[in-house]
Amino acid sequence: MEQTKIQLPQIMLIGINVRTSNTSEMDESTAKIGSTVQRYFNNELSTKIPHRIKLNTTYCVYTDYESDFNGDYTYFIGEEVNSFDDLPEGFVALTIPLQNYTKLTNGPGPMPDVCIDIWKKVWANSELDSRRNYIADFEIYDQRAADHRKVVLDIYIGIQA
Repeated sequence: MEQTKIQLPQIMLIGINVRTSNTSEMDESTAKIGSTVQRYFNNELSTKIPHRIKLNTTYCVYTDYESDFNGDYTYFIGEEVNSFDDLPEGFVALTIPLQNYTKLTNGPGPMPDVCIDIWKKVWANSELDSRRNYIADFEIYDQRAADHRKVVLDIYIGIQA
């Protein structure tokens, strides 16, 4: 797993979201992320997003944390845009503020294993956890995720300056 520090400017996104927690996600009967992702892709919701910047580059964002990774948070899936004008019904706008990140790159590996494995490493890393700001963390799925058996995944963990 590759790790680097980086600062990114504000990012504007349009997509859909759901409120959940890691505890809920560990139980199939209460998990919401999988069905939200399926709804997004099965209904080709990205094609309904206006003002897209990077076609077919999907952001999965964890934000509005109740506390830390043990509390509730909002899971968002969508694409980067340059305007919130013409927001389609049923979609939400999300702005990730300028912030510092620890960028982790994992893979190649099969989905969802490549994603689960990297998050387990994040949660187990007490040094990283002590620096997290819990504003917004996100995964980026681009052309390196086209083959679901060989996904290369970038995760950006928001950290204090």
